Order: sequence, then structure tokens, then C-alpha cells
Amino acid sequence: MQVNKGRDTGVYAVVIHRLDEKFVLIADGENRKFDRPKKKNIHHLTSCDYVSPEVQNSISETGRVTNGKLRHAVQTFVSTLQD
Repeated sequence: MQVNKGRDTGVYAVVIHRLDEKFVLIADGENRKFDRPKKKNIHHLTSCDYVSPEVQNSISETGRVTNGKLRHAVQTFVSTLQD
């Protein structure tokens, strides 16, 4: 997801939890760690058609994901945009 509104405008992050139909928790592993995610309104984000299998597997298996995996997922996605 790309943040469109607020202090983090233009930043890419990973949705780590959906709170309800209006809000999600996002983290990027760098500025926003998994332990302190940012609550964002879905309308303030741009959805991207990319799911990181590493992050998805980690969350489904343990309920957690390392900040390193989040950073890697964001960097991988951004590098695919630049190609």
C-alpha cells in the first residue's frame, strides 16, 4: 500500500492487520515497526496488487513478522516498480 494522506505521504508499507471495514494497521519495518503499527483509514491508502509470500506465511504461521522481512518486502516491491 502507498500512503496518500498524512505525515507518511508517499511511503510504501505493508498491511499487517485489518481492524474493520474502514481501518487497517500498516508497518514498513523501518519507521513503523511491527510492534508499533500505524492505524490508517483505507481511503487514505492506494492499494497495490502485490502480496509478499514471506510476510503472508510468517503472519499466518506465527501471527508475527520480523521488521527485516517487512523492509525486504517493501524494497522488493519498490524495485519492481522501478523496472
